[in-house]
Amino acid sequence: MLALTSCGTLPEPFYGNPGPEAARLAVPPAPVLMVPPPASAKLSGPAATIFAQNLADQLANLDVPSVAGPATKSVWYLETSASVSGNEILPVYQIIGPNGRTYGKVAGKAESAADWLRGDTGTLSNAAQNDAPALEAALTTINAQIQESNPNSLENRIPRLYLGSVTGAPGDGDNALALNMSRDLQGTTTHIVNTPSEADFVVTGSVKTKPDGSGEWLVELDWNVFDSNHRKIGQVTQLHDLAPSDITPYWGDVAAAAAAEAASGVQEVVDKAMLHHAPATPPQPTS
Repeated sequence: MLALTSCGTLPEPFYGNPGPEAARLAVPPAPVLMVPPPASAKLSGPAATIFAQNLADQLANLDVPSVAGPATKSVWYLETSASVSGNEILPVYQIIGPNGRTYGKVAGKAESAADWLRGDTGTLSNAAQNDAPALEAALTTINAQIQESNPNSLENRIPRLYLGSVTGAPGDGDNALALNMSRDLQGTTTHIVNTPSEADFVVTGSVKTKPDGSGEWLVELDWNVFDSNHRKIGQVTQLHDLAPSDITPYWGDVAAAAAAEAASGVQEVVDKAMLHHAPATPPQPTS
């Protein structure tokens, strides 16, 4: 059997195609979350701008596409406020939808009131770094409910795959591998579509061969999996020593065996990606 390895991906909230409006969350999240300078966080204008940029950067580091800037109509944005309690200041973040409703509220970690009020850059940077993970979790939860509520989302149907080109194989390998992989991926857990625009995931293959010094070739097959935003989310790699006559001019049973094994690896990558669409218990919209 061919050796096989695969890798998954990390949570990436706010990406994907939410489809029609969700039943419980009226407006799907936009691809970008705006982080305006807070007007009610007891920060001066310059300090508020610095904090918004810090927070947007920290969210981006957690794979939440975020931009520091003013909130406009039809966008998702964060509204930050803060209250003083003794020697501490307590930031609070609200996740606001394009309809003006609050879909989540996150309490930040306490910071030194004196440092915060004077706009200490280190304090603002630390606050953004400390609070971004909880915000990312809340955004992921909101996105999960949208996916669960949407009948066209991956919560409620099997994923659609498009098999792109296979390149680099000697003989008829490019065609034979693609044909067998398409057959093996089509089934009860995935559906093969005819165009990339229809697909949730795109799979492409590449083949490299080189002499191994013993009269055989070391054959490497790499199967790359991309999401609908053209980002690589995983790779399945197969390595095997084969006689040149096994794959030239025809791959035959070798292509069938390679595709059957690789298909299980591709399915694993897709399954891991699907975990990030799993239902969660989200914060409910509040008036």
